[in-house]
Amino acid sequence: MGNKEQLLHDIGIVDFVVTELTLYLDTHPHDQRALEYYAHYNKMKNQMEREFSQKYYPLSTRLEDCGNEWRWGAAPLPWEGACE
Repeated sequence: MGNKEQLLHDIGIVDFVVTELTLYLDTHPHDQRALEYYAHYNKMKNQMEREFSQKYYPLSTRLEDCGNEWRWGAAPLPWEGACE
């Protein structure tokens, strides 16, 4: 697994944690420890996505992920073999 694939894999793991914490906080909104975990992992996910976007291509259409140019279309499409 190359660096790009490893980074995407790691982003997926952290994104899963953030999603699960979001669901948990929907039913436990006053759990301070869960809020702290959410803040920590969300910050980590944002940093990882920013790093990936700077090195390869943006993972979202947020303007800060594109810099001074529109790079959203730079990502390989699934039928181009990027998902194998």
